[in-house]
Amino acid sequence: MQNQDTYDVVILGAGAAGLMCAAEAGKRGRRVLLLDKADKIGKKILISGGGRCNFTNLHVTPAAYLSQNPHFCKSALARYTPQDFLDLMRKHGLSWHEKTLGQLFCDQKAPAVVEMLWTECREADVQLRLNTDFDTISHEEGQFTLQTSQGKIQTQALVIATGGPSIPRMGASDVGLRVAKQFGLKNIPFSPALVPFTFDQPQLEGLLAGLAGVSTPIGVSCGEGYFRENMLFTHRGLSGPAMLQISSYWQQGKAVQIDLLPGQDALSWLQALQKQRPKAELKTVLAEVLPNRLAQRLCETLFPNRPLGQYGEKLLQSIAEQLQAWELTPAGTEGMRTAEVSLGGVDTRELSSKTMEARKVPGLYFIGETVDVTGWLGGYNFQWAWASGWCAGQIA
Repeated sequence: MQNQDTYDVVILGAGAAGLMCAAEAGKRGRRVLLLDKADKIGKKILISGGGRCNFTNLHVTPAAYLSQNPHFCKSALARYTPQDFLDLMRKHGLSWHEKTLGQLFCDQKAPAVVEMLWTECREADVQLRLNTDFDTISHEEGQFTLQTSQGKIQTQALVIATGGPSIPRMGASDVGLRVAKQFGLKNIPFSPALVPFTFDQPQLEGLLAGLAGVSTPIGVSCGEGYFRENMLFTHRGLSGPAMLQISSYWQQGKAVQIDLLPGQDALSWLQALQKQRPKAELKTVLAEVLPNRLAQRLCETLFPNRPLGQYGEKLLQSIAEQLQAWELTPAGTEGMRTAEVSLGGVDTRELSSKTMEARKVPGLYFIGETVDVTGWLGGYNFQWAWASGWCAGQIA
């Protein structure tokens, strides 16, 4: 006999991955409980894209994900694709529009996406308990027992969908890794990703002085990463999509290389201008292709400003090189406080790439951001949540 606190599947975390997993498991006739310490479901979905919800990306590929094992995400992403999620949106009468670089946003905004997922759960008879935290988890004879703030719960399958510690004001924490450690699973410590850079005071008062609020399209590289998007100067350093993207590849003490004229050959451009307009000053021609404040600052700090005709070949070449490979070394990042996601998580070698089940602990699953799979900015992390949640929901 099952009492009311015995379930086939208990899912910790009612975010993107947890909601998807709950709906899928419920459709299989499993008795599912979705449990969250928050007071509402889908909190990170609700704030994503400023509430507009960039729910997936048309260009999802395994290459857009960082992990100690880059092959791990391939199976889930192939089995549940962006088109599958679009089919779900169509089923519920939702529409979307594409922004830059394949990013898809919901026309009806984030609450509609949450409501769609909850409708799927409701139709599958998923039970929900909010404002419920757990103290301990034990495992004996194929049964998990959770001591929660609302009493004891038992289940055959336990799915950890608690996310990572990014944006702690949303109640985010590293509880998923604590559960993994309890069951002897290896993990990669969480670190902030998709996060703005900070710079030390001498740089902020020197090279970067007066540039806060300036935005410009760039190419940026660090390690194996390269992105071509906008960069934004802030009072504390650098942000904007390009910097958020490259932050996932950056390590303390490393420099980032910034191409201020992406898609152009700076030397050829300067040489042509030198012939055509020898009396034009460098700051004048730079202000024609860069924001005026940035052009002025570069000519006050990096380059000697003079009429183009007065530059020798070597100096012109040096200026061109710096325009296309401007090296800056951040002091750090804004940290988990503003990071959109976290790098790290449960070591993928501990999990089945097809089902997300822990190899050592049958019946225990980890999905979403709790796993060491981190996507680029632009809907990629939601697609990983949908895909990993869907895979676990087929078997849990």
